[in-house]
Amino acid sequence: VQLQASGGGLVQAGESLRLSCVASGTILRINTMGWYRQAPGKQRELVATVTSGGSTNYADSVKGRFTVSRDNAKNTVFLQMDSLVPEDTAVYYCNLKWRDVLFRRDMEFWGKGTQVTVSS
Repeated sequence: VQLQASGGGLVQAGESLRLSCVASGTILRINTMGWYRQAPGKQRELVATVTSGGSTNYADSVKGRFTVSRDNAKNTVFLQMDSLVPEDTAVYYCNLKWRDVLFRRDMEFWGKGTQVTVSS
């Protein structure tokens, strides 16, 4: 399984960006896709996830500003980021995971990351 993210860049505070991530390979239909981020000197943290059934989960810091969505047919997850602030500056990583019930193990995959920089 490979994850390819795109859409990062440099923007000013208050502007928007849209990230996309396409997953390829053998993927279980029932899964969770999402985004995590890591700022310099900090641990990687959850930004938002969405299940194949459409349930979403957001970090408190992005609620009301970011929207996660997906296209199941294309194994693609999106992150619409509005009202960006400098604290959103980080490398954003795409994530895909599912539960392998047969072998009783969690499968998890990461993309390489895309830089988002928000200037004040």
